[in-house]
Amino acid sequence: MRIGKLLICSGIAATLASLAVKAFGRVEVVGDSMTPALEAGDRLLLIALRPRVGDVVAVRDPRAYERVLVKRVGDIGADGVTVLGDNASASTDSRAFGRVPHRSIEGVAWYRYAPAHRAGRLQR
Repeated sequence: MRIGKLLICSGIAATLASLAVKAFGRVEVVGDSMTPALEAGDRLLLIALRPRVGDVVAVRDPRAYERVLVKRVGDIGADGVTVLGDNASASTDSRAFGRVPHRSIEGVAWYRYAPAHRAGRLQR
């Protein structure tokens, strides 16, 4: 009886762990497009949530899909999402390439884990 309960608990734990891996991702900020809120070298944890206006998101660059950009959501519509850098003069964003499809969003940034002195939850 104990072995059966142990196997069930192990199976549940493994399933929850795999779901957590799918729900979370990581990204590093490159460049100055998000200053002052985020700086180059900041490392962020992502969660699979539906973004809201004002959220920081990781999004696939529509010009080079293998590249990931970190931007703030400016507007959400049925045809896609407007993403903008906080530092407009140093940002290539929807002002240059238009709205991005919803499927291009990798996740919502919710926690900065590095560098350690800047670690903490990002405001939603």
